Amino acid sequence: MRWACTLVLCAAPAFASEDIADQYPASLLYSKPVEVIPHVWSAIGATAPPTYENSGHNNNLSFIVTGDGVVVINGGAAYLLAKALHDEIKEITDQLVKLVIDENGQGHAMLGNSYWAEQGVPILAHVDAAHEIEERGNRILENMERYNRDKAEGTFVAPPTETFEDRKVIEMGAFRMEVLHLGPAHGPGDTQVWLPEQGLVIAGDMAFHERMLPIFEDTIVLDWIETWECCFEPLGATYVIPGHGHPTNMDQVRRYTRDYLVHLREAVGAHLDAGGELAEAYYVDQSAYAHLDTFEELATRNAGRVFEQMEFE
Repeated sequence: MRWACTLVLCAAPAFASEDIADQYPASLLYSKPVEVIPHVWSAIGATAPPTYENSGHNNNLSFIVTGDGVVVINGGAAYLLAKALHDEIKEITDQLVKLVIDENGQGHAMLGNSYWAEQGVPILAHVDAAHEIEERGNRILENMERYNRDKAEGTFVAPPTETFEDRKVIEMGAFRMEVLHLGPAHGPGDTQVWLPEQGLVIAGDMAFHERMLPIFEDTIVLDWIETWECCFEPLGATYVIPGHGHPTNMDQVRRYTRDYLVHLREAVGAHLDAGGELAEAYYVDQSAYAHLDTFEELATRNAGRVFEQMEFE
């Protein structure tokens, strides 16, 4: 069953802004969870880097109230942040949280696992995300403790209790959930949760639209484009909850993810064909994306990393 319209997707959008420190002062959450479609909720994080003011809640913390338990997508950036999300879930339903799924191995996806582990909740992650947590978890925790200070209390590195490789199907209550790793994209272990009957994908960092996407040292842009074209877009999702920013549709995330990556490769490729060097590559034209949050922090870095990837292709 598909829903033609929801409050979140059809009302005039209240766009997130990296200039708004906290939209929900009564909670450590950056914003109060909203129901995207019936029984699927998301607490939308800040479209800014993690700070003390936003408590590290700069990604989307989603959950599905299945009728036979709750599935949470993303452990959260800290123990207390995960607890704050659980407090909101308890206001919505008396169903128990039965599973947490980490979208990747980044801090804001997995450091809150510490809270969920104490509740005895199973935690699922892709094998590559689990490896990232094992290898880098303590350094990620130390970085979080520096900016989050007292809000880091209680947080420890809790690895997933279960891993998957390509696909895991979960049937719970009224929902069939396909937990997918569609291929290399933004970072190791990127995970999507696809609800085929509802036409909704919780895309994680496969898809961006309100803030500029970051290209990491281990992000292979060409692979990300190929994964998008072969496997993500063919899902045919009507609704997209991205890793960052408000729920939207496939057209919007394509414009600011796949199309941005293609644009950057074309701009850097033209620069290389003209004999350009790295120093000038940082300043290839990205003006069409200058309105996105984190543009100032990321645009030049992204261009430099694409140059380094393309220089010897």
